[in-house]
Amino acid sequence: MALSIIYSRAGVGIEAPLVTVETHLSNGLPSLNIVGLPETAVKESKDRVRSALLNANFEFPARRITINLAPADLPKDGGRYDLPIALGILAASQQIESRNLENYEFMGELALSGELRSINGVLPAALAAKKSQRKLVVPVQNLAEAQLVGTTQAIGGNHLLQVCALLKGQCEIKLEKSTVSLKPPKPLPDLIEVKGQYSAKRALEIAAAGRHNLLFIGPPGTGKTMLATRLASILPEMSEQEAIESAAITSVSHQGLDTSNWKQRPFRSPHHTASAAALVGGGSNPKPGEISLAHHGVLFLDELPEFDRRVLEVLREPLESGTVTISRAARQAEYPAEFQFLAAMNPCPCGHFGNPRGACRCTSDKIRRYLLKLSGPFIDRIDMHVDVPAMTPEELKSIPDQSSESSEKVKKRVLSAMQRQIKNRGKCNAMLNPRELEKEINFASGAENFILSVLEKLKFSARAYHRILRVSRTIADLEKSAQVKQQHLAEALNYRRLERMLNQVA
Repeated sequence: MALSIIYSRAGVGIEAPLVTVETHLSNGLPSLNIVGLPETAVKESKDRVRSALLNANFEFPARRITINLAPADLPKDGGRYDLPIALGILAASQQIESRNLENYEFMGELALSGELRSINGVLPAALAAKKSQRKLVVPVQNLAEAQLVGTTQAIGGNHLLQVCALLKGQCEIKLEKSTVSLKPPKPLPDLIEVKGQYSAKRALEIAAAGRHNLLFIGPPGTGKTMLATRLASILPEMSEQEAIESAAITSVSHQGLDTSNWKQRPFRSPHHTASAAALVGGGSNPKPGEISLAHHGVLFLDELPEFDRRVLEVLREPLESGTVTISRAARQAEYPAEFQFLAAMNPCPCGHFGNPRGACRCTSDKIRRYLLKLSGPFIDRIDMHVDVPAMTPEELKSIPDQSSESSEKVKKRVLSAMQRQIKNRGKCNAMLNPRELEKEINFASGAENFILSVLEKLKFSARAYHRILRVSRTIADLEKSAQVKQQHLAEALNYRRLERMLNQVA
């Protein structure tokens, strides 16, 4: 029977649904037809496969060849189906045995010479193949990525002939340890390199401990960006599950996966000219954007008011829900987007409003228009607004002393506070919903009356109120306090700089 069945995997978001490659040879004029909703790159595979088979000294059947990629209603794109199509033709024409094919899944693009080329989206396919208890055969360049799922059922090949020899039992592809060993992580910038700015460092520690969103506000050259880039150095490493989730998103993007960053939290910093689609993702075949690539990591927006207002507004839903759904006419994809938001901005267009070491040249109207580029609902979603003042010449010339702490030392306190949150509440404080927050806040005597009176005076929204409570809970956790005291609330209230600035220029 001139019929063969080969298993492969498609790429839909961060999912890898099974694709069955059915190949049938029949009498008639020689032709090759691919059905099953193939896109252009898949249709072109017939020419790559024909050349690869001939250059590998196989016979290309002079018969009518029909290839069905099932399910028929699932769009197929990319060159990942080249290898399964070639093997399907060889199995249907009985040039290779088909008895063991049901135990394998195949993915890979073919060069005209028959060599295998790397593809995107291998990690989700490896996870799916592991669940189906089948071995996954991929190009050797993708082997390290496939091995990240912790399974020995991934096999890498350099050439079509090597894969065929494996299926015939003529050779065994062994995985060298050096091939999949993870590279040492790249060193991260250290917090000890930042001179002064002790209040900003304290805010950075609180934000890291509770996974709170943070905004730095200050004149140019005060170290806002320098502080922001050191947040990743005080965050704990990702768990195995978090690392796989984050790597799966990177795997399906156009960047590809770099295993040297394994278990390091991603730090994404798009330019202020980025579009809304660049942030949330998009395209006819929806790809993840910056907020999804920052999943379980940090999204940093420098010069925040310079971003288009409509671009910033698209962040509002993901900041609350932790997911983003990209809908197009033909397709829909949902990507996770649980990221920690970090931003930096000047207090006015010239950058020196409120700076005693510089003269501000901006009028009140100009400052107000500048600040109002950020909408109220967007500002409410940022837990902490922290002032980063200009430094004196003496501070700039100083060298790190005993009061300067390294990232490793701060990281230990952050990790301790996080472990306390997970043990007591099962999640970080920033993730607590209002009902959980009300249950876990545990006010000390007089603290609740204090925050309610301040709330009435400053006219904060309910969302801002809950953000203040979450930050105060984190401050208490850093101090190993079971109760939230008045001084914890007072410090959390001090991290609402932007509202005070708006009141000054009102």
